Amino acid sequence: MRKDEKTYNFLIVEDNLGDYILIEEYLTDYILDPKFQRAETFQEARNLLNDSNQRFDIIFLDLSLPDLSGEDLIVSVIEFAKGCPVIALTGFSDLDFSIRSLSLGVSDYLLKDELTSIILYKSIIYSIQRSKFTDQIQKSEKRYSDLFHLSPLPMWVYGLDDLKFLDINQAAINHYGYSEDEFLKMKISEIRPPEDIILMEQAVSAFKRGEIYHPKSVFRHKKKNGEIIMVEATINQLHFNGRNAVLVLVNDITERTRYVETIEKQNQTFREIAWIQSHVVRAPLARLLGLVNLMETDLEDLGEDRPNLIRHIKDSAFELDQIIRDISKKSENIERLDSYES
Repeated sequence: MRKDEKTYNFLIVEDNLGDYILIEEYLTDYILDPKFQRAETFQEARNLLNDSNQRFDIIFLDLSLPDLSGEDLIVSVIEFAKGCPVIALTGFSDLDFSIRSLSLGVSDYLLKDELTSIILYKSIIYSIQRSKFTDQIQKSEKRYSDLFHLSPLPMWVYGLDDLKFLDINQAAINHYGYSEDEFLKMKISEIRPPEDIILMEQAVSAFKRGEIYHPKSVFRHKKKNGEIIMVEATINQLHFNGRNAVLVLVNDITERTRYVETIEKQNQTFREIAWIQSHVVRAPLARLLGLVNLMETDLEDLGEDRPNLIRHIKDSAFELDQIIRDISKKSENIERLDSYES
């Protein structure tokens, strides 16, 4: 039989020398060169686990030690194990206790009377792989938690069935003004203006039916102080603690929206000024030029038409002056818009 050539470091916490020797023999049946450390008491085990120079792949734990036993022993060893898999060994068959032991964090629960080389080796491989898998899950959850809670943009998770907030990050708390406790008692409808509720319910219903939706949409939200803001929300469905839920990331675009509206108003004003210059100004200006030409050529022959001519000149001049005033007002409005933006 080909033996496992990997290097394994085992801590065997066992006060019975006969049981310790038996475990050693079983392990050497399947592992080429196992390394062993023995602790006869919990205190000795704790000292070894606290030694920074010691690293163990598996801890075998007898549940009846001279200085500690049972659940208290399990809890204490797991605390000092720092993630190292713990396999519990006992001479007593107690199903309820074995279940409690697993819930406390042990990787496996083995009866000494039923131990064999293959059972022990399989338990080692299973426990190590399970520990790696659990570690990967924990790291993945931590990455999600960090991305969620440390995000500078507001984020939250709400339940798709009842629309209640399930989780909220600090950025949302800061931006909307509600505390975490307040958020977790609310529904998402409570941060929407009343007149937008029907639209929100229609969108949620379509979302539940699995209809195609745009994952990034613009909505109006309401802060705790009543302020209405425009937000761009990125929406994704996920499972959260066993529930169908929705993850929302929000970017407040209120200032950007105001800026765009300001630019649009400026552009409209520019278009109006251009139209006035190209159409309205030309009419009185053309009349003035025509009257001036007439005065240059026929000034002596005007006679009784002279008062009418002067009146037409004045009317055209006043009209042109008013047009220029209107253009000036529009220019002042543009300056006010610019000062508002700055």
